[in-house]
Amino acid sequence: MMAMNTTDFIITSTYQEIAGSKDRPGQYESHHAFTLPGLCRRGYLEDRNKPIIFSMARLDTVKNITGLVEWYGKNKKLRGLVNLVVVAGFLDPSKSKDREEISEINKMRSLIDKYQLNGQMRWIAAQTDRVRNGELYRCIADTKGAFVQVPTSSSSSSSHVIPSISSHDLKIVKYLQPALYEAFGLTVIEAMNCGLPTFATNQGGPAEIIVDGVSGFHIDPTNGDEASAKMGDFFDKCKDPSYWNKISTAGLQRIYEWYVGTLVCTYKMRSLRKRKEELLLTCSYTWKIYAAKVLNMGSIYGLWRQLTKEEQQAKDKYLQLLYNLQFRNLVSFFLT
Repeated sequence: MMAMNTTDFIITSTYQEIAGSKDRPGQYESHHAFTLPGLCRRGYLEDRNKPIIFSMARLDTVKNITGLVEWYGKNKKLRGLVNLVVVAGFLDPSKSKDREEISEINKMRSLIDKYQLNGQMRWIAAQTDRVRNGELYRCIADTKGAFVQVPTSSSSSSSHVIPSISSHDLKIVKYLQPALYEAFGLTVIEAMNCGLPTFATNQGGPAEIIVDGVSGFHIDPTNGDEASAKMGDFFDKCKDPSYWNKISTAGLQRIYEWYVGTLVCTYKMRSLRKRKEELLLTCSYTWKIYAAKVLNMGSIYGLWRQLTKEEQQAKDKYLQLLYNLQFRNLVSFFLT
């Protein structure tokens, strides 16, 4: 293997040795992309015909990758239906300088051993190539995959083309990003934009992006058992390909179209009468629409700034006075 990767030129007797075939790589071609067990990945997939739950995120407490592994390890039904693949952080704690990440690495290793996940799970070191990261979504979409951004549960508190995973491995994939909280949820947008059925937390941005049960699914961040059961039900229903197509199409529509919803706010007046106000809410998630909104808001801000210029100046002077009289002295106190 080392020789094949260090040589500059290889002469073979047959074409198959170089290019291989549709079903397998060539004898020497296979040496161009490889990983060593325990070095760049840990674990293996014994049954590659199973669908895959996939997760890719930073390895820290907020992203809760270890919480996902624990959910998977506890749910026997889910383990029987799917494999788990995670791309996160370092495999070796000695390579990390972040104490939180080191703690999560050690926790991940202990969970793999505790639930005996070898054969059902693979843990791959973080990928940094952004171009290849984006290709992962398309690869999964081509293979009828799915994306899941899963929140954490209270019990767990105690973007990549991966060379070592073939398209056959990614027959049906669920992507999981088990974050504690997502302010926006960019990966959710990216996944839905590729036509991937998406599962995400019901907290933060994803709660607004996804219409539960229509264009994707919400998962309760406080109930890991319920969340893993919901994933299992999804894979059961995906045995009928039309179900996958239905959710995928609705997700694309949610991303590419302007959605107008009606929010009815009910107020109880002292006279016990009810007053209803209908507010039209528009939600859109494409760069074209986003750019138009940014330009519009920029124009509004410019006008607002001119109209409130004198008020802003007065506030700035007050804040400067407060800083010099109070906070600067506090800083000097701590420095001494």
